[in-house]
Amino acid sequence: MRHRRRGRKLGRNPNHQRALLRNLASALILTERDTDDLRYLKLESEPKVKGRIVTTISKAKEVRPLVEKCVTIAKRSLPAARAAADLAPGAERGSDAWKKWRSSDRWQKWNQAIAPTVTARRRCLKLLGDKQAVSVLFEEIAPRFEERPGGYTRVMRLAAPRLGDAGVRAILEFVGVRDRVAVKSERPAFDADDAAPAAPAKKAKPAKDAPAQESTPAGEA
Repeated sequence: MRHRRRGRKLGRNPNHQRALLRNLASALILTERDTDDLRYLKLESEPKVKGRIVTTISKAKEVRPLVEKCVTIAKRSLPAARAAADLAPGAERGSDAWKKWRSSDRWQKWNQAIAPTVTARRRCLKLLGDKQAVSVLFEEIAPRFEERPGGYTRVMRLAAPRLGDAGVRAILEFVGVRDRVAVKSERPAFDADDAAPAAPAKKAKPAKDAPAQESTPAGEA
């Protein structure tokens, strides 16, 4: 009995399960890679939709916390990366200007500033196991979610089951690209709305009946 055991087994032993989650998380992150840059071309074919993978709903719910954790680690290292970029030299590595910078105190400050970023990259590399996925995570995905407090991914259930075993499929994707925007329909303007409303007509009060004068006959006068 698996009482008080957190998570899903997914029909695999622990080592196989960790490898599965790593591969799914790396596959989701690599869909955001720039296909024009040869450094990120790990797969021969481009993804059908950037920032989205299709898998079973159980796997999607299990890999989602791993992706969220990696994005949070990368996002928290951005201030240190910007501080180190201000201290980095503009010269090419191995040039005379770079060697002069390497032997100066500025390099020591850069080394201290870049240390949190290096630590964060190593943590994500331990979780993902893919250097290209880590590069895409820190260079493209983390800056996009810098101002977002959390909830970087969403899971959407698909209606059509998987062929073969009728497994329930789901989409795991990053938010912010295909978000639904509620559009308020504007009320059509009519001519009657432009005109000022007419003042209500006052009802005339009924006149009071005047007292009738008694007419006396002519003979009595």
